[in-house]
Amino acid sequence: MTHDQRHRGAHPEDGEQFAVDQIPRIRLALQDYCWLLSRGYTVVAALKLVGDRFELRQRQRLLLQRSACTTAQATRRNASRLARGEVSAQKLWVDGFNLLINIESAMSGGYLFVGQDGCVRDMASVHGTYRQVNETAIAIQRIGLTLQSLGVDEVIWLLDQPVSNSGRLRMLLFEVAATHGWTWNVELHQSPDEVLKFASGVIVTTDSVILDSAAKWCPLNEWVITEHLPDVRLVDLRTETTDG
Repeated sequence: MTHDQRHRGAHPEDGEQFAVDQIPRIRLALQDYCWLLSRGYTVVAALKLVGDRFELRQRQRLLLQRSACTTAQATRRNASRLARGEVSAQKLWVDGFNLLINIESAMSGGYLFVGQDGCVRDMASVHGTYRQVNETAIAIQRIGLTLQSLGVDEVIWLLDQPVSNSGRLRMLLFEVAATHGWTWNVELHQSPDEVLKFASGVIVTTDSVILDSAAKWCPLNEWVITEHLPDVRLVDLRTETTDG
């Protein structure tokens, strides 16, 4: 097993493409990109215009896509976002891979970014296959400890059944929970996104499509990072958008 397979860390190009001297330019590009999206430009057209203007490379353009939203989307997501003190005794529906990969990335030196809507997102991806890494079990434990400190009433993890090894991850989640006396429900679904869009309770995800449908959501990944990962590589890309 290679180093990359043992960890969910930074891509080999990230150190250069997301270096300190690159961030101001990416922030400006994000501001322009969000401005265009807010005025009805398609994702493809807006990304082409902005990416070419700022001479962005491939992963920098991918970062824009993951970090951007329209002004209306940012307003709605901020309005439905719950503060830490508001999730006590609530039922939480967890977008399992979305949350776990984010924490694994943070633990293994991957770059995380605060997007225009305030969400903390990573640059990792799962293309039909999930492989556990060295950080997986401890990441689950730290998520669980954060959930315990929040005093939530019920936790339901949703995993994508079509993703390879989702069944193994389900068993690991049960094992870690049993060790600590946590009562979790872990479900496999063909399309967890569709379940999360209409679930009654608090949604845990940074998936933009789900956030735009959720009545209530919370940034659990951010709280885990704050409590347990003080040395994370976190870059805030937020900018003020204007209508001028």
